[in-house]
Amino acid sequence: MGSKIGGGLLILLALFMLVGFLNADVARSAGTTLLAVLIAVVLPAGVGIALLRKGSAGRKRLEERREVLRQQTLTSELVRLAGQRGGKLTTIEVVSEFAVTPDEAERALRDLVIRGLAEPEVTDSGLLVYAFHDVKLLEEKPRSKGILE
Repeated sequence: MGSKIGGGLLILLALFMLVGFLNADVARSAGTTLLAVLIAVVLPAGVGIALLRKGSAGRKRLEERREVLRQQTLTSELVRLAGQRGGKLTTIEVVSEFAVTPDEAERALRDLVIRGLAEPEVTDSGLLVYAFHDVKLLEEKPRSKGILE
């Protein structure tokens, strides 16, 4: 927000200085006038534009980071929910549990399939179910042994 305000103020200053130069009656040499316009108009305008661009780029990066964090959170919550539901989930369960759209739920579940954390299964009636086999095997964890035993 600060870079937006600063950028806007610098552009306004540049416009104000440009109007001043255009209304001035003072005779100057071309070199002096050019130098003065560069310092008083072009420099503030350039810095103002750079600040405005920086602000919008920073906002875009922040939104991208938020989206990545949101996806990571949804992924971990899906695995947690699968553990609570016997290692299997449907799209409708994800939609109702996390208040996401069916497309978002389907996309997240397909991503887990691609990453090898889930496998699609189909019921006799055609319902698509995502099975998390490793989650189902977690109950065996207390009975684990050393690799060489």
